[in-house]
Amino acid sequence: MYQGSIVALVTPLRNGLIDEVALRELVEFQIENGTHGIVPCGCTGESATLTYEEHERVTEIVLETVNKRVPVIAGTGSNSTEEALRLTRHAKKAGADGVLMITPYYNKPTQEGLYRHYTEVASKVDVPIVLYNVPSRTGINMLPATVARLAEMDNVVAIKEASGSLEQMSHIVARCHGDFTLLSGDDSITLPLLSIGGKGVISVAANVAPRDTATLVDEFLAGNHDRAIEMHYKLLPLVEAMFYETNPIPVKTALALMGKISGELRLPLCEMSEANKERLTGVMEEYGLV
Repeated sequence: MYQGSIVALVTPLRNGLIDEVALRELVEFQIENGTHGIVPCGCTGESATLTYEEHERVTEIVLETVNKRVPVIAGTGSNSTEEALRLTRHAKKAGADGVLMITPYYNKPTQEGLYRHYTEVASKVDVPIVLYNVPSRTGINMLPATVARLAEMDNVVAIKEASGSLEQMSHIVARCHGDFTLLSGDDSITLPLLSIGGKGVISVAANVAPRDTATLVDEFLAGNHDRAIEMHYKLLPLVEAMFYETNPIPVKTALALMGKISGELRLPLCEMSEANKERLTGVMEEYGLV
């Protein structure tokens, strides 16, 4: 369940509300194009500005639409342990196959605080948990020793690693048991992460290029490394374009250019600058997406 290309799905908005029709269509687009799993309500899904009700509704819509065809790993992280517990309980009740939990942001807990945060949720909700380490957004780096401690819990099954450090990721693989899965949190390093023992990616770029992102991982895991390298370099300009501005501004703009969503964002995120939008459009035209 925790390998391949797993899309960090955007949350489409229209006139300030969840665009439920577009959300269902995005799910179908992903499944039709070989995506191995779906993450609703992650950072790319603007989870930080969704209300509890919106968060729960997005998770429910994705689960209903997927209907067990691929795994759904619902984002349930928060900087409040009690809020994370609430969201995780809802995801479990709604039927999610697992949950993705970002490290608490802003609080800057110690490594012991991180350990207690995750164990509090893991001990109270019997659902597979994917840890999510992204220091650039949270201000805290979860170290390999802490990951290894958490991996000893039966329902802590994987980590989405976005520290940018392959050395750190290598230490995670070395210190954790063989059933614990390493996933890339950065599209640009999916290929090198696979080479050190990772099993896939929770991807932003898969929102717009699901088939190619899935192919990269599939080919590498099948031993077709030359083909995987080819896909890496094909995707690279698109991956870079997805981060011309803060995620998910570029990816929602790209999906709007493809006619799949309105492209609306929720403050404090705002529309892409015209200069960067022009650059993004050029990359997408070159790729054949528009």
